[in-house]
Amino acid sequence: MNLLTELVAFVVAIGVLVVVHEYGHYSVARLCGVKVLRFSIGFGKPLVQWVNKKSGTEWTISALPLGGYVKMLDERESQDTIPTDDLPHAFNRQSVGKRIAIVAAGPVANFILAIVLFAAVYASGVTEPSAIVAAPPAQTVAAQAGFQGGETIVSVSNASGSDTERVRSWADLRWKLLSAAFDQHRVVLAARDGGGTYDFPLDLSRLTSKDLDDDFMSKLGLEAGGSKLTIAGVEADSAAQQAGLAKGDRLVAIDGRPVDSASTFIAYVKAHAGKPVHLQIVRDTNAQNVAQGAQAGQAQTMTLTVTPAAQRDGETGEEVGRIGAALAAQAPTVDVRYGPIESVQLGALRTWDIAIYSLRMFGRMLTGEASLKNLSGPVTIADYAGKSARLGPSAFLSFLALVSISLGVLNLLPIPVLDGGHLLYYAVEAVTGKAVSDRWQLVLQRAGLACIVALSAIALFNDLARLIHF
Repeated sequence: MNLLTELVAFVVAIGVLVVVHEYGHYSVARLCGVKVLRFSIGFGKPLVQWVNKKSGTEWTISALPLGGYVKMLDERESQDTIPTDDLPHAFNRQSVGKRIAIVAAGPVANFILAIVLFAAVYASGVTEPSAIVAAPPAQTVAAQAGFQGGETIVSVSNASGSDTERVRSWADLRWKLLSAAFDQHRVVLAARDGGGTYDFPLDLSRLTSKDLDDDFMSKLGLEAGGSKLTIAGVEADSAAQQAGLAKGDRLVAIDGRPVDSASTFIAYVKAHAGKPVHLQIVRDTNAQNVAQGAQAGQAQTMTLTVTPAAQRDGETGEEVGRIGAALAAQAPTVDVRYGPIESVQLGALRTWDIAIYSLRMFGRMLTGEASLKNLSGPVTIADYAGKSARLGPSAFLSFLALVSISLGVLNLLPIPVLDGGHLLYYAVEAVTGKAVSDRWQLVLQRAGLACIVALSAIALFNDLARLIHF
């Protein structure tokens, strides 16, 4: 069932993105008076095709759905003699400005789609984890800033305090910090607790390029907190069972440190293989009677000592601690909803931020500052398409917007065979007054194709590596 969900979600996602991208080219070409011969979704043998009698455009759905194209009337590509009446409608006869507009329209359409999708998500509302900070590990940036755990972050500002942005959720906080971390800014987080609102200066300059590739929030010591953790199950003969942990126990603290984050608790247990740790829990002493329909029993606070068993981690090969208990986390959430105008504004801002971030990431990969492991191919896209679809419409629309932006940015890269490569040719023509020669276009076309094949191979390798964990 999961495979079917992923396949359907992937086909829908690719179909929508390709149609929007190619329709951008098509619509602007028609506005510029260019005759469009074919609008194809997919490549290869046409499965379905029909002709619009008014425009003469052939619409097709082809066998290989990983892309599409718009074929326009062009003297350079036509083997037959073009009728004199059609010559003014040939793509190559258009001005440089019109050709630039037609080629740029595809990526622009992807950005417009992303804005619309983000605006729809913001306007309909989305439930996200609250921006509550868990108790940070000692010596981390968050701990040095003064966070103790339980504070709710309400805004982010630069070091001078001249630019302040409201924080609405944990996802919003993560994105704002990621944008600042790329420039290694020092920021100030305003957070409130029971005693009021306080400023916490956060130094992002200690983050490395590798940290940004990984979970940089954990590197800073920032984890989403405020969760109520309970034991959902205990394995037989495990360290947890031997220590006396039982299903339904609520975790309060570990070695005196408050517990309100599942990832923080798991990381602490992993780091204490073979070392006893003290768990403070709250247990309903009449839980069994409650399950049978009786009134709730008394809550009893107790401390249990458990020694995590040493176990080899399958991914890292390191020895980690494990107690053999399943956790259930009840995280505090916030409903984020905006008005129509603000939704569009935020959609445009988020699209711009992600596009700039994507360009920066490409640049960092070219200079070796970021890992090529960040490239993903169709397998990973299909996986995330399925996962986001199962999470609900908002998650799937957000995923679709993200991929649409990536597609738009990718197509704008100045690589021959991509839209950006053609825009580069036309920019040279606009500056010099002469078109790039066919010979040079052929040479650059081959180089661009080799580049795309190499990128596709790396993305596919990364997909397989994530799939089989090597």
